[in-house]
Amino acid sequence: MRTIPFAIWYAGRMDDLLGFSGAIRRDPTIEAWFPDVANPLRPMTWTWFERMRGCGADVRELFHDGCPVACVGDAPFGYVNAFKAHASVGFYRGATLADPAGLLEGNGKRMRHVKLRPGDNLNVDALSDLIEAAYHDIRRHLSLE
Repeated sequence: MRTIPFAIWYAGRMDDLLGFSGAIRRDPTIEAWFPDVANPLRPMTWTWFERMRGCGADVRELFHDGCPVACVGDAPFGYVNAFKAHASVGFYRGATLADPAGLLEGNGKRMRHVKLRPGDNLNVDALSDLIEAAYHDIRRHLSLE
């Protein structure tokens, strides 16, 4: 398993952006993470990580803190993770995202997540919109849009 040695902060921007070294186009560690039968909730995050991957040709990924992370360059915008009772689709700058459907949870300074539970109805369009918004938000902050 490849590990990320440290995180850096992109300084000199209006809002500091978290950055990780080592993001690549496709990380084999991530490919192996999804089908792990030890956690049956991991497969329910596959669709959402694929949507993150599909946001643009500049999307890179890495495995950090035990979960797949989607980045633009080395700046993360989203992640997925699975726990015992739920899975999550998270956003590193989620506190800044418009969320008219009220899907986002959390009260940290920056990060927010959407919980996925087996059998729950999920607003697929709203979560897709959040993923797109997170991608475009990080691109704006990297001055790519």
